[in-house]
Amino acid sequence: MAKIEKTGPTVTKAASTVLRDPGASKVAKSLAGSALAQAHTGKQSSSSTAKTAAKVLNDGRTSATTKSLAGSVLTQKTRK
Repeated sequence: MAKIEKTGPTVTKAASTVLRDPGASKVAKSLAGSALAQAHTGKQSSSSTAKTAAKVLNDGRTSATTKSLAGSVLTQKTRK
């Protein structure tokens, strides 16, 4: 059985900060919401959220916080 990944406290705090930031991008807020939803549950990322996270990681203009959220979301993607 696969190990169930959960969002850790550092990423959870970053996600909370992003959601409260009125200047945060729509993508950052989407990833933050996904990361928070997975913090204390066995929920996993949807494929559309995982695709968004992958694009964020490949984009050189993305902030370190958003990349951290994207990495967390991708780690929790359902594997086939």
